[in-house]
Amino acid sequence: MAGLSAATASGSGRGQLLASVRARLGLVALLMALGGAAWWVSVQRMAGMDAAPGADLGTLGWFVVTWVVMMAAMMLPSVSPTVALYARMTARRGSLRPLLFTAAYLLVWGGAGLLAYAVFTAAQRWWGGALSWDGGGHWVAAAVLAAAAGYELTPLKDACLAKCRSPLGFLLGAWRDGLAGSLQMGARHAAWCVGCCWLLMAALFALGVMSLTWMAVVAALITVEKTLPGHRAVTRGTAAVLALLAIALVAAPHGVPGLTAPGGMGSM
Repeated sequence: MAGLSAATASGSGRGQLLASVRARLGLVALLMALGGAAWWVSVQRMAGMDAAPGADLGTLGWFVVTWVVMMAAMMLPSVSPTVALYARMTARRGSLRPLLFTAAYLLVWGGAGLLAYAVFTAAQRWWGGALSWDGGGHWVAAAVLAAAAGYELTPLKDACLAKCRSPLGFLLGAWRDGLAGSLQMGARHAAWCVGCCWLLMAALFALGVMSLTWMAVVAALITVEKTLPGHRAVTRGTAAVLALLAIALVAAPHGVPGLTAPGGMGSM
């Protein structure tokens, strides 16, 4: 009888483990599917838009919706391990918590987009002529890329990236109970991600925020930084890529592959 009870308990434990693994993989698949859908929506919304650096962002409402969809497309793949682990840790408390976590995460990125929109439109209003591409525009874009490259090598970048790369460490350190806690944790995780990636997003604006090509490049850099081992080597590689782009924008902006340079030059 004791042997039978032990075997039953062992089988039950394996069943629970397999169910947990299936649930976690299912959530990751769902987030990936949502990310894919967000990419498709981004393609539809940005079709026909000017993909050049400094292009008009459209109305505030249109931009906010497009930005949140873009963030879903760009960030859900890299945040999915954290959400999946959080779902496993809260499996007995309902499936709403991971969704609230993700919603708060995207809400914070939406707020970052509002700030970016305000800064961008203010710069256009105050220095529009000076920031034209044939004026100082490509120099400003190059400076933003150089700043993004330098930020990759700072202690602040390392501190923020460490939170993004360690789902378990973040969740244990920032744990809050209840549905409100899910929102707080999602927002806090997004704040660390904003601290990690804000200059990469600025680089996206410098290269053309409505460009699907550069959106994909920046999304790939973010995902690689957050998931691949050896984060110092990865961030140094990202810094090198950004620095080379900065140099190219100064030396031969119309020769940068994938860049839609203003002034009718098109995408080279």
